[in-house]
Amino acid sequence: MEEQLAELAARVTAMEAKGGTTNTNFAEMYYYITIPIMIIIHAGFLAYEMGATRMKNVLSSGVKNILAFAFVIPAFYFFGWWLYWALPTGLSGSMGAMEISGVAYANSIAWGWGESAAYMGPNTGDQIDGVFWGAFALFAATTASIMSGALIERIQTVGFIICAIVLGGFSWVVAAAWGWHSDGWLVTQWGLHDFGAAGLVHAVAAFFAFGVLFNLGPRIGKFNDDGSSNDIGGHNMPFTITGLMLIIVGFWGFLMACVVPGGESWSWGHNFATIYGTPTNLGALAFNILMSIAGGIIGAWVCTKDPFWMMSGALAGIISCASGLDIYFPAQAFVIALVAGVILKPCADWLERTFKVDDAVGAVTVHGTIGIYGMLMLGIFASGYPAIEAEGAATTSFIGQLVGSVVFIILGFGTGWVTSFILKMLGMLRVPDQAQLDGLDPTKVPVQAYPEGIPTSPAPAE
Repeated sequence: MEEQLAELAARVTAMEAKGGTTNTNFAEMYYYITIPIMIIIHAGFLAYEMGATRMKNVLSSGVKNILAFAFVIPAFYFFGWWLYWALPTGLSGSMGAMEISGVAYANSIAWGWGESAAYMGPNTGDQIDGVFWGAFALFAATTASIMSGALIERIQTVGFIICAIVLGGFSWVVAAAWGWHSDGWLVTQWGLHDFGAAGLVHAVAAFFAFGVLFNLGPRIGKFNDDGSSNDIGGHNMPFTITGLMLIIVGFWGFLMACVVPGGESWSWGHNFATIYGTPTNLGALAFNILMSIAGGIIGAWVCTKDPFWMMSGALAGIISCASGLDIYFPAQAFVIALVAGVILKPCADWLERTFKVDDAVGAVTVHGTIGIYGMLMLGIFASGYPAIEAEGAATTSFIGQLVGSVVFIILGFGTGWVTSFILKMLGMLRVPDQAQLDGLDPTKVPVQAYPEGIPTSPAPAE
């Protein structure tokens, strides 16, 4: 009896040390719920992108989004998850101080075959691996959707799928290993803090798309001989704006999945924590996400009065605060997001004018420019904050955030440019000019989005 009481007391003490707010079933359900919420992001990107496309290309854009999701998920399963655990300390694949990284560790938990398959399939002894992997898989799929909108109306479907696999299965995963893992060298050596993945998801995906755009070229008719540009509007602005709102809904699940519930043997000691083990809670997200959405919309409205940019401003507001949603006070988040909304359209115009790239939906600016802006703002406002829950850990600084930003830009742009250059050389990147002129739906998709057309609304009676 005494031994049983002592064992029970030890368990209670351990639970109290962990916070005691949760149990295995709660943690499993927590991540499980984030997955369908994040799928709403993809419903949003689907609507957003199809609405921003001309009638002759609507279903081609939709097919591209559907296939990106379908191909990135198995790519992340078969090798992306392994990369995340293998490379935190760098390309050497050595084990880090937390002893949950390196090639040997990844071999033991992250392959879908052999002994490690016990963690990568039905496993009654472990209720976290599948749902934790699922949340990360949806992060991977989101990167491909971010890239997709920038490339509409002229990229080949197979070429796009290959780009999506490289981005979702490799590029962002390496960034996450380096900057979103307790053994990540950007975290341990430079104090990087990117709680909501403004840099390692949004910026990496956007600059990957930027690299592809250089090799893909603009849509026919986008630029004039004198270098000026023409606006190529989509066929359904309400659909696009609704899609943007759905993306914002889905990002509640995305950011929820960035929080680690406490009370588990694999979790940190707080009731809720960041991926770095630093304390946070869902209340911080509720305050700051809502304030950043409002700030982004107001900033874009003041400068443009354009509903497309207003809703893009909402997304930019979230992204601008994503790195520090766990740290900011709501007023800080509002101001940072307000500025993001103000600079959004001018930055997009400057990018197009300077580099002569045809980013059809402003994805490089919304996710890339604003993602980097958000990373650097955290370096200013949260300087000195512990980067990780460990004794003697590096602290967050502007220089550390700048170094991380440069790494993410190079990683995204470099892999995007190289991948698309190879595809271009193989003739697998851009559709023929005649297919662009005729439309990708009649030439590449076996069905039409609007076989009977969309009738013009009658003029109002005098």
